[in-house]
Amino acid sequence: MLPDKKIKDILQQQKLAPKKRFGQNFLINKNISEKIVKLTGVSPDDTIIELGVGFGALTFHLAKICKRVIGLEIDSGIIRYHLEAGSLPENVTLVHQDMLQADFVKLAEESGARLKMIANLPYSISNPLLFKLTGYKDKIEWAVLMLQKEVAQRLTAEIGTKDYGILTVRMAACASVKKLLNLGPQHFHPRPKVDSQVVKITFFPRPERAAALPHYDLELFKNIIDAAFQQRRKTLVNALSASNRLEADKKTIVRSLEKLGLDNRIRGERLSVEDYVALTNILQQH
Repeated sequence: MLPDKKIKDILQQQKLAPKKRFGQNFLINKNISEKIVKLTGVSPDDTIIELGVGFGALTFHLAKICKRVIGLEIDSGIIRYHLEAGSLPENVTLVHQDMLQADFVKLAEESGARLKMIANLPYSISNPLLFKLTGYKDKIEWAVLMLQKEVAQRLTAEIGTKDYGILTVRMAACASVKKLLNLGPQHFHPRPKVDSQVVKITFFPRPERAAALPHYDLELFKNIIDAAFQQRRKTLVNALSASNRLEADKKTIVRSLEKLGLDNRIRGERLSVEDYVALTNILQQH
């Protein structure tokens, strides 16, 4: 990978600059990059999807181990640099692509298996990308992501805490999340104003998911969670009954909670993912 000084020189020579709209903070610590790749557990038979190649901090280490790396990069200036410099290994395929617009179904077909993904994720798009991953859970095996620490904490938040919310429940319904590494601002150029955390999100295969949770209507499930947490200071009954995305009236919601043995004064932050799935299945019958 390129050292900090080299990255600064390239940016100057190519008349490039880290773009705030892309949330670019390039990883510059070689030892950290290598450690992250080792923690992913990648193997020589793997095809890895890298979301945001940048100057290749993770790419070079991945390419040494994996059969193939498909790297998505939104910045045309960085694409131009790599093409002109011939800087990437032969087993790296560079694609000019916004990761939020990427076709994960097509990528899974191209890689020949459920996707294995890695990214130093721009903080500005963390939430949209994480929600996108839950929408393609059947196509993804795992994703190792570097996130703003506050966002990472939401993924593993405990029930009843301020960090427990929509993202926590949506992710818990389809994946397990493991913290891998904490990183300070000094490992990036330019330095972010916040700490980062690397997590591994492992999506459940169908048999395991079916064993853990009963079948449920995904759209209704998402609508219930959104309503519960968008007005999280309200009781769950009031939050759900006030939502224009749900058809259930207050009496139906109260009866549904009673069937689950839950107090009708409870707030959404006190329900587990299992509770939300059960509530979804009860409300679907009305």
